[in-house]
Amino acid sequence: MVLADIRQISPDAVFHGGHLADSGSSPVEVLDTIRDLGWPGVMGNTDEMLVRPSSLEQFANASSAPPAIWDTVREIAISTRQRLGDDRLAWISNLTMVLSHDAFALVHATPQSCWRAPSESASETDLELVYGSLARPTDVFGHSHCLFIRMFAAGTKTLINAGSAGLSYDGDPRASYFVLDDEVPTVRRIAYDVDRELTALAVSELPGAAWTSNMLRQHSPNAVIDCHEQCDLALTIVLRDAVLFAN
Repeated sequence: MVLADIRQISPDAVFHGGHLADSGSSPVEVLDTIRDLGWPGVMGNTDEMLVRPSSLEQFANASSAPPAIWDTVREIAISTRQRLGDDRLAWISNLTMVLSHDAFALVHATPQSCWRAPSESASETDLELVYGSLARPTDVFGHSHCLFIRMFAAGTKTLINAGSAGLSYDGDPRASYFVLDDEVPTVRRIAYDVDRELTALAVSELPGAAWTSNMLRQHSPNAVIDCHEQCDLALTIVLRDAVLFAN
């Protein structure tokens, strides 16, 4: 449905924001679709987890979440690596942390990390410290699956969290992405067939399928994990003049 909508609006370019192949029912199909379409993008935290397992351990060791959560995440990662195979994992390993365009910069969470992103309520001073180095009028990220647009009071920057194309955490089950046209962002929210994905997860034999299904039903991360620490899934952004598809 998201792909059909993107084709309908016919943007000039599309970019992804990472978290392409983990936790959902069809990691191989999702990754192959992105590769076949030739959409450039950035590495997400679960992408990094697949190709650099130590990144998960570093984050888990600093997290207050129950250890059982990370045991499940490790099982998901092992299964996903096996399904993807060496060629796809090599493609993931070549994803960059930052993608810069004349009109915007794209990261998964921050320029420094795939794993933590500031909240919508963070001060402009704090946000400038995190994203100022990108030196673009518009900065786009995802990770928390919580859609928002934040325009700085001085008019110097627009900060966009694209939400998610497959696992929204903002209470709205629809997929989200952005069209950026002459530096003006427009939100697109597209119906997402949650029941179809739940059915696919039920027969997928993927570890953690019940956990992912629960998050899909609630349109929210599990209560035991803070939204900004949660490992995210399938987010999407779009630009126009440079269309952006993220996470």
